[in-house]
Amino acid sequence: MAHKSSLRTPRDAPEFRRRLLRWFRRHGRDLPWRRTRDPYRVLVSEFMLQQTQVARVEGYYARFLERYPDIHALAHAPPAAVRESWAGLGYYRRAANLHRLAREVVRDRDGTLPSEPKELRTLPGVGPYTAGAVASFAFERRTAAVDTNVARVIRRAFHPRLPARGAERRLWDTASAIVPRAGRPAWTFNQAIMELGALVCTARVARCGECPVRPACATGRRVR
Repeated sequence: MAHKSSLRTPRDAPEFRRRLLRWFRRHGRDLPWRRTRDPYRVLVSEFMLQQTQVARVEGYYARFLERYPDIHALAHAPPAAVRESWAGLGYYRRAANLHRLAREVVRDRDGTLPSEPKELRTLPGVGPYTAGAVASFAFERRTAAVDTNVARVIRRAFHPRLPARGAERRLWDTASAIVPRAGRPAWTFNQAIMELGALVCTARVARCGECPVRPACATGRRVR
């Protein structure tokens, strides 16, 4: 658990949130996994999106769910069939972990996914980000979900001079501090900050000139 001082909310966080949420309401993509709070469907999307672009996942997501509409259907499928359904997405260990997870949840939890990040992390293939994402996007928990896009946005906005050592912990602490307290706004905020990193504050180019949070961003304010 982070120390109280490390969870201090950055001064520009309120303006950053306001600007980010306003932008997302207007420009956020209509993605299929954003239309559901079903924990299983959210989980499938998060496993598929690991190291894979959104455009590639969209088609596979619908077909996979058609074949395995719930966690029980996936748990009872043969491993070879699950791998076949994953063919073309790559990183097949994700499919194996997802299948193991489904079997474990059906066997030990009566098919019910836990809602808390700490419990989710005990499941096969679930790391800190996936646990936070499922807790937030399926259960609307107030929790951070820091993937590479979110880490980049937070570093540029609040910690542009952060040294590499200890950076991950600091970025998670800041993410936890700036997530809104209520469930639905927390869901929207986590989706929005990922979207900003995917579409505007990208790894190759920080498009500060068109960034909606530029006045509340330490990096953006320095760019002419």
